[in-house]
Amino acid sequence: MDERIAHEEHPGAGVFHLTRDGVRVAEMTYRRTGAARVLIDHTFVDPSLRGAGVARKLLDAAVAWARQTGTKLDATCSYVVARFKQDVSLNDVRG
Repeated sequence: MDERIAHEEHPGAGVFHLTRDGVRVAEMTYRRTGAARVLIDHTFVDPSLRGAGVARKLLDAAVAWARQTGTKLDATCSYVVARFKQDVSLNDVRG
């Protein structure tokens, strides 16, 4: 089973997601608020996967992308807001 997080971006918005057997089972969505700034607004993980670190894998993928592209991350998603407060290693990508 492929556990790779995929990233898709469309004009003004994007998503990091995990798909299993053709079904999207987890996603973290964002919208662009500037050329180099996005707002993460939602994280969903299928109940069968909760507690397995999937939300953190989504966030790690978003952070890696942000570092690679020079993008700053803001958040209204409660999961990401909490991680930003708890994990100082994410400070370099926070908007």
